[in-house]
Amino acid sequence: MIKYPSIFNDVIGPVMRGPSSSHTAASWRAARMSMDILKEPLKTAIIDFDKNGAWAPNYREQGTTLGIDGGLLGIEMSDDRMKDTAKIAHQMGVSIHYEINSFQTTHINTVRLNLTGVHGTSIEILAASLGGGSVEIRKYNGFDVKLCGDYHEVLIMTHVTFDGAEKIKSLFPNLRSLSESVLNNEKLYNVKLSKRVSKTVLRDLEKMVDFQKIISVNPVVPVISGNETTLPFTSIESMLNYAEENKLDLGAVGLLYEKYQSGLEESEVQEMMTGVVSLIENSIKIGLSGTIYKDRILPQQSHFIEQAETSGKILQNSVVNHVIAYVSAIMESKSAMEVVVANPTAGSCGAVGGVLRAVADNIEASFNDIIRAYFAAGLIGVYFAKGPGFSAEEHGCQVECGASAGMAAAGIVQLFGGSAREAVDAASLAIQNMIGLVCDPIADRVEAPCLGKNVSAAMNALSSATMVRAGYNALIPLNEVIETVSSVSAQMPTCVKCTGKGGLAITKTACAIKSQLSQH
Repeated sequence: MIKYPSIFNDVIGPVMRGPSSSHTAASWRAARMSMDILKEPLKTAIIDFDKNGAWAPNYREQGTTLGIDGGLLGIEMSDDRMKDTAKIAHQMGVSIHYEINSFQTTHINTVRLNLTGVHGTSIEILAASLGGGSVEIRKYNGFDVKLCGDYHEVLIMTHVTFDGAEKIKSLFPNLRSLSESVLNNEKLYNVKLSKRVSKTVLRDLEKMVDFQKIISVNPVVPVISGNETTLPFTSIESMLNYAEENKLDLGAVGLLYEKYQSGLEESEVQEMMTGVVSLIENSIKIGLSGTIYKDRILPQQSHFIEQAETSGKILQNSVVNHVIAYVSAIMESKSAMEVVVANPTAGSCGAVGGVLRAVADNIEASFNDIIRAYFAAGLIGVYFAKGPGFSAEEHGCQVECGASAGMAAAGIVQLFGGSAREAVDAASLAIQNMIGLVCDPIADRVEAPCLGKNVSAAMNALSSATMVRAGYNALIPLNEVIETVSSVSAQMPTCVKCTGKGGLAITKTACAIKSQLSQH
């Protein structure tokens, strides 16, 4: 069965702390899985990045160290201790050291973790961040693996001459896949399962003479793979035909999609989305109430909108004001290392949540209406995830704020009571308006011009949804727009893809801000 993206795993999520999902959330997940592989408490860690990779110039500023430290120390992202990981590591007597070196990579966002446990076990892990918090461990002690954190996994080491495949299949009759990698005189089997491995099975494996080492790796994403059922549609057009034949709006189709994708009951999927949206709404409240964090460029500004409206400086009782305030509040929560939801990334987490809340307030939509709008937005994100994905280091901000604009536009049409086709057309129009958008964070902080781009994405979404509902023609189908994003990406120079080496990031003022921050 073809594996499709999950709304919760790949689009609206993960639940995390800022500033960057590619840096912070993905690195946390890689570190967390690495500790399962190590199988003992950590003593020392040497983490390094390739000098030619995208992370080398900004891994501290964009939160990679925060994520890795937290994952290595076993601290959950929602835990406030994530703000003090370096201090906690020192208290625990754990040494975590970061370096820039030169080594072979196959992805621009690659990290290498050399870990040593308190009992002397040492491992080397090579992992790549794929955008939006998605991660893939690609090597373990030189063996080729593919651990994305979406399965219960078992790694089994044997001698190269031993063929253990049939024995493994008999022990795991419900395995979803079995792969093997050979290095020198050893063979590594990688078993993927959709359900947790019992301790009894693991003990039985350890008793077998030919199985030299058994490692169990837990999933790190909310929806476990391997429980999917066949979707009634595949392409965007077949999805729209299905929606029209069954008289479903895009929100209903998005809910159905995630039900089929996760194997969960509809009520469970609804409950998951309710929890995620509640966190997004709470990040608006936290931002508006005031956030303080030392290592950031911009202070709290979201409260300025209400002050300006009260004093008559700007439009009165305008949805525009609420959009700007709510988007800003989410971004401020992220920059203050409060809990946010990558939507679809941390760098673009303000647009969807901010504009959907503002529009919902304006039309007095219910919370259930908002939940359905998020399913509509999530389904647009799924098709984007199947295309270029959400890595700004590969494609620029057109896959962050551009994707969020398309998602938000679909969600707004859903709130407006529009059809699935109208929601898809609004997404197409919104993304068209942001093709080629560069990623050039000032001083390597995901704050500016990111805040303005999130606000622009939100307003773009509102105008696109309004135009389509009024009868405007989006002209270019969504699938062709998404394909164009990928083709334009290939034409964009690397310096404007979140490297800090182009765009506004290298202006005189930006360089001065970076220098000033580095002295703190």
